[in-house]
Amino acid sequence: MCGIVGGVAQRNVVPILLEGLKRLEYRGYDSAGLAVINDQKIYRKRELGKVNGLEALLETDPISGNIGIAHTRWATHGKPSIENAHPHICRNKVAVVHNGIIENHEQLRKTQIENGYEFDSQTDTEVIVHEIYHALDSTDGLLNAVKQTVKNLDGAYALGVMSIEDPDTLVACRKGSPLVIGVGIGEYFIASDVAALLPVTQRFIFLEDGDIAKITLDELVIYDVNDQVVTRPIKESLLKADSVDKGNYRHYMLKEIYEQPFAISQVLEGRFINNRLQESSIGHNAAEIFDNIKAIQILACGTSYHAGLVARYWFEKLAGVPCNIEVASEFRYRSPVLAADTLIVTISQSGETADTLAALQEAKKLGAKYSLAICNVPESSLVRESDLILMTRAGPEIGVASTKAFTTQLATLMLLVIAVGRRFHLTEKLEQKITSELFSLPGQIEKVLQLDDEIKVLAEQFAEKQHALFLGRGTHYPIAMEGALKLKEISYIHAEAYPAGELKHGPLALIDADMPVVTIAPNNNLLEKLKSNIQEVSARGGQLIVFMDETLVSANDENVQIVKIPQVENEVAPIVYTIPLQLLSYHVAILKGTDVDQPRNLAKSVTVE
Repeated sequence: MCGIVGGVAQRNVVPILLEGLKRLEYRGYDSAGLAVINDQKIYRKRELGKVNGLEALLETDPISGNIGIAHTRWATHGKPSIENAHPHICRNKVAVVHNGIIENHEQLRKTQIENGYEFDSQTDTEVIVHEIYHALDSTDGLLNAVKQTVKNLDGAYALGVMSIEDPDTLVACRKGSPLVIGVGIGEYFIASDVAALLPVTQRFIFLEDGDIAKITLDELVIYDVNDQVVTRPIKESLLKADSVDKGNYRHYMLKEIYEQPFAISQVLEGRFINNRLQESSIGHNAAEIFDNIKAIQILACGTSYHAGLVARYWFEKLAGVPCNIEVASEFRYRSPVLAADTLIVTISQSGETADTLAALQEAKKLGAKYSLAICNVPESSLVRESDLILMTRAGPEIGVASTKAFTTQLATLMLLVIAVGRRFHLTEKLEQKITSELFSLPGQIEKVLQLDDEIKVLAEQFAEKQHALFLGRGTHYPIAMEGALKLKEISYIHAEAYPAGELKHGPLALIDADMPVVTIAPNNNLLEKLKSNIQEVSARGGQLIVFMDETLVSANDENVQIVKIPQVENEVAPIVYTIPLQLLSYHVAILKGTDVDQPRNLAKSVTVE
């Protein structure tokens, strides 16, 4: 998703803006640009493609300034082009960068054209800069012009605005899209993500919805949605500038795959005393809320949705708790009926997923009294809007294709299953068994990572393939879905997942020698049925790749390749079996020569609908 960086300093901000844009590249983008004010003029540079292209442009034709804004764009309105790249400028007087979508941009555009404004782009953002320019004629200064403008904007936005009318002032505001202020020593910065500003500060103010900030070298003043001056707390980030570096790994994705044993251990750290989960680690009033709930409703998108699908099995099988799950974007646009005393569980890596946030708000309108967020970003919007919080503690995840965020979500969801299940059918004996399995997970994942070389060789079979099928049963069907998604995301191979029992209901017609079939075969009560499904594929000439529990004996079959997975207990097996599918998709993408960390058309955080 689009990224914003801006700053006001006593030094040239261009190098800081460029470094910030580089640190936001993981979000996904198609163009980059920046603008500065110097000597009462706005200087702008924009480039299609990567930030290093913008950097090269600035090396040949440099600009400098003590105040500036910068942006990486992910196309929504208008194709990727230099004309559509941000910042947008109106009549060399006002410059704007914008994340989000302005839903009434067509009406505003029509009115502005009637008033003599010319448009250089197809973006919704350009109406904002024209609106601010127009407001400057009837208001006192840039701040009030922005205040007047946002009253006319429908939709989501995070804005960085500057003008030669107030050449020392940067105005920042947000509604529905995240924006933070970095507090330096005698300087201030803005960004859509703290990662962008870690080289210059670790002190951040997180703007709340409706906030508008006036930023100069001398002061920072924040106005809330009611236009009242407010003080927002300064928070110290624990992240270090090098925490978002690749280290010795070729790609962020590979680094993050290998970080999973540590990430899982962080999920468990400090949440257990004498091997018993402490509900107070979920919230001081967690026990009171859990005592009152009668059902679970999970809302999530993408990879987080797959985590929720696994959790539905766990809630109902292990805990005996009624559980529904729905794609967040679908939930808010139908007429859902929530059972009384339902706990709304939202899952989002970033905590800024627009559809998930909107679905939570819709659930509250429908009368939901309790909400819990499973998230990786403590200062995110989703966290602030939820009653209870379970942080996944995965650390920064830069690769667009989620890996450690997914497995930590699963581990965190199992903690919730334990806490809620105590009130239902989860016995103390089963709780102890699950707890033991959770603490064994880091070691289990380490063992699977040792299969990397074997999986790398296996990936060669996909080099010329255009399609793939993934099969799983029970809790491993969502894992098959996640495996198919990973292959699609980064190798651009069309991949679909099915419950293995659905083969005869249509997908079997697709089976031939050119369609690899990836199957997940843990040693559980569905194994014999899964073996029958495998034989159905093999009998029709399908090429099978089976990730199988090492304790199982497999018959020789020239159409079947077996990858033996170290034995793992059933309840946490979905987490372990995720790892080889991540490695497979990674190595296939390497063979395909795709951009592993920034696959085409995709954004890390989907902050607009």
